[in-house]
Parts: sequence; C-alpha cells; structure tokens
Amino acid sequence: MKLAVSNIAWPASERDGAYAILARAGFTGLEIAPGLFLAGAADPFAPTDAEVEHALAPMRDAGLTLVSMQSLLFGVSGATLFEGEEPRARLVAAMERAIGLAGRLGIPNLVFGSPRQRAYPDGMSEQDAHDQAAEVFHALGDRALAAGTRIAMEPNGRAYGTNFLNRVEDAEAFVRRVDHPAVVLNFDIGALHMEGDFDRIEAIAAQALDTIGHVHVSEPHLAPAPADPAQAARAIRALQDAGYAGWFSIEMAATSTPLDDLAASVARLQAALTLAGGALPA
Repeated sequence: MKLAVSNIAWPASERDGAYAILARAGFTGLEIAPGLFLAGAADPFAPTDAEVEHALAPMRDAGLTLVSMQSLLFGVSGATLFEGEEPRARLVAAMERAIGLAGRLGIPNLVFGSPRQRAYPDGMSEQDAHDQAAEVFHALGDRALAAGTRIAMEPNGRAYGTNFLNRVEDAEAFVRRVDHPAVVLNFDIGALHMEGDFDRIEAIAAQALDTIGHVHVSEPHLAPAPADPAQAARAIRALQDAGYAGWFSIEMAATSTPLDDLAASVARLQAALTLAGGALPA
C-alpha cells in the first residue's frame, strides 16, 4: 500500500522527529502544506532553489516522496469562488501559483478544500454554482495538465462553513460535470463521517472509483486519524475492493503533543491494514 501523511500534523519545528516516525513505520509519501514545508522561505509558493533544497534534503533522507499538496490558498486574502469577478480572479491566480509550485516540485496531486472560500451566497442556485465552478476548474485543469499534476476536489462537510460539495457523492458528481483528466476526486473519509455516509462506503467507493485521485484518512474537524482501526480497515477494504491502488494519506491537525499523536495515528493505521488483510509497508 502507498501510505502518506500530511505535514499539517506537526509544526515545522518538529519536522525531523515526524520524518523519523514515518521512516520507522515504512511510510514513503508526504503531503505538504507549502507554508509549513517551506516555512523558512520568504514566499513558500515562490521559493529559491536553495530554499527548495533545504526542504527536500531531509525529506529524501527519510525515504519520503512528495505525493500531494494542500492549503493551496495560504496567505491569499479576498479570494472566493462565487462572490464576483475580482475575488474569483484572485482565487484563480492563487491556484495557478500552486499549480506552478506543484509542477516545479513534481507533485502529482493538489487537494482543493478551502471551504469558506467556495461557499455560494444566498440567492445563487446550486446549479448556477456548479456551472460557474465547472468553468473555472476546467480551465484550471488545463493548467494542471500542462504542469503534470491534477486538482483533487475535496468534499467538505457543512460544519466547515460551506454549502458547496459537502458530500463525497457531491464532489464525485462535480468531477464528472467538469469532465477533465486533470480534475479528480479527493476521497475524504472524514467527510463521509460528517455527512452520515460512512455506512454506505462500499457502494460510494465502487461508484466513484474512476474519479478518485487521492484518499484522505481523516476524521471530523481533523482530529487524530484514524480514530478507530476497525472503521479504517473497512474503508481500506472498500477502496481496495473497488480497485483503488493510489495513496492513502493521513490528514490530521497538529495537537498539543504532535509527535506522540502522530505515532499513535500511524500505529492505528498499521493496525487497520492488518485487520483489512493488507500488506504492511516493508
């Protein structure tokens, strides 16, 4: 299995300890928020070659590969998808800078979350919101394809303050609406829990398979993940039985004891793999 962790699980100051935990556990993938991965850069989306090498060297030493990027609108103000031409232009420009960084670093996946920046206003119909967003993301898909990456649309539960693509099935339908090879689905397990859909995970995974580009092993509100090895095992089995063979990336926020909680989450995912009958990393 391809196992990764997002670096939002630890502060930049704990990077080396986190990498050591992942190396010992046999994890080989790293998902990054640029603001954390390139914390020492004057501009994490436009780092110098020296700043890039400073970030990449310890990652490579730990046997890790960059597999995904999130927090794509970091540091950008006034960027929204549905509040007029100027805010939308700011969002597009921010996405283009993220696509450029992904191309530069060879990152094959970009997770678009940003729940509050994509809520559509009262008075706009869901259909109009989907139509406008599909036009934007089809054009961004062209940019991503040229850069050698893909944009993975992430479902975000209503509790995160958005009304756009709340459920995994909503995000899947949107990806099909965009119909672009560089616009895919981020299959977010936390969203299934938040929207009450986890009990249907087998059917949802089978239906969405051809759209899935990335999987987040997550919990509501980015609590340490996975919380329950048995539930995680069910999710792994559902996705593998459907035919998914890509990355499973733990997505959790840093806690007050980040390395302890990271190690515990890694151990729970390893236990889930055993329960699911999957092969543990070598």
